[in-house]
Amino acid sequence: MRLAVIIGSTRRGRFGPTVAHWLAEQAAKQFDVDLVDLATADLPATLPDADEEPPREVRQLGGRLAAADAFAVVTPEINCSFPATLKTALDWYYEEWHAKPVAIVSYGRESGGLYATAQLRQVFTELQAVTIRNTVALPCYWEQFTVDGGWPRPSAGYEASAKLMLDQLVWWAEALHDARAHRPYQA
Repeated sequence: MRLAVIIGSTRRGRFGPTVAHWLAEQAAKQFDVDLVDLATADLPATLPDADEEPPREVRQLGGRLAAADAFAVVTPEINCSFPATLKTALDWYYEEWHAKPVAIVSYGRESGGLYATAQLRQVFTELQAVTIRNTVALPCYWEQFTVDGGWPRPSAGYEASAKLMLDQLVWWAEALHDARAHRPYQA
């Protein structure tokens, strides 16, 4: 099974790559992982008319997303939502998301990004993807570093949350992969 781990933040000094690399390390026990960094994807912010050919950058990322059996989105919460660059990336594609499971890892202040997660669930429903129930939320993530700067602290318990989420993601990825192979998904 192929998992695309999507880093949703493009800000300077962002925490997303730290979380995404940690998650990719956890997921590599069960998936072939493709780490997708929206900061280097160079997706245009303006969407074309429906009959226009998408730019090369859009086609390149589209191939990677289409090849994925599952997704894990790593997102910060900004103003009780997820970043505009992540929304743009979601909007560039449609069929690539169909009938595939999505896990969400969020981080932020006290809520741990749960407002962003709730909004992402709505968007992925419209894209005909399946968000799995269990997530990993990282409240006040900056407090979870070890003295030497490592992340996360062993006492944080994020590994157990990630394992449960990834186990569910594997189940859904296999079930939906088999379903799509048996009967193509109709949007």
